[in-house]
Amino acid sequence: MNKSAFISFDYENDEFLRTALAGQAKNVDSPFNIVDRSVKAHLLGDWKSKVKGRISRADIVIVICGEHTDTATGVAIELQFAKDLKKPYFLLAGYKDKTCKKPSNADASDKLYKWTWDNLKALVNGAR
Repeated sequence: MNKSAFISFDYENDEFLRTALAGQAKNVDSPFNIVDRSVKAHLLGDWKSKVKGRISRADIVIVICGEHTDTATGVAIELQFAKDLKKPYFLLAGYKDKTCKKPSNADASDKLYKWTWDNLKALVNGAR
């Protein structure tokens, strides 16, 4: 059974990376499906509680890291929600040829994993 994933990413700089990941989720052998993702437009009312609710309904949180993820406050908030909810998560390097930065509140032990199809499948299935 596929795991439902919440995708956290820097909306200002890396939305196309989310689009690429969503495309991979449609692969026949994909172990995950995307149930929700970061939002740019402010949700009506308390957006933080709405995003926390979305994360709570996911099995796993995938944090796509780019060059500016360390300054993306929304990603930091989403990662904190994942930690608070004790959701499994991992950090995925969005670029092979650029310096990818972890969210500002990532744990020192949080590894930044290379984005390959084999790695992604293994990570979703708990290889961390």
